[in-house]
Amino acid sequence: MVSFLFKAAFWLLCTLIAVLSLLTTDQLPPQTLHIWDKAQHAVGFMLLSAAGLAAYPRRYRSLGWGLLAFGAAIELAQSFTTWRQGDGWDWIADAVGIALVMLLAQRFAHNPAARE
Repeated sequence: MVSFLFKAAFWLLCTLIAVLSLLTTDQLPPQTLHIWDKAQHAVGFMLLSAAGLAAYPRRYRSLGWGLLAFGAAIELAQSFTTWRQGDGWDWIADAVGIALVMLLAQRFAHNPAARE
């Protein structure tokens, strides 16, 4: 049951990020924290990666590649709108967030002493 909840939360978060990424800026909720755009991307994809690892703990490599593709697809989709713009640097920030979480996951998966 817990596994199902983690998977549902992960896919819900993916859907939410995709939808929010394609809305016009006036349709987005007001920002309460004014954080650098690239940091928002990195932190958002760190959280998404962590949620993905909770849902699919043994598949961190394929999860990482899938999230990289997801981030690229969002930037590509934004480039086809007139109200948003795709930005390769946003994708790089996504990749940094994904990589940080995946490197930590790999370290903990292969180093029992790191878990203590």
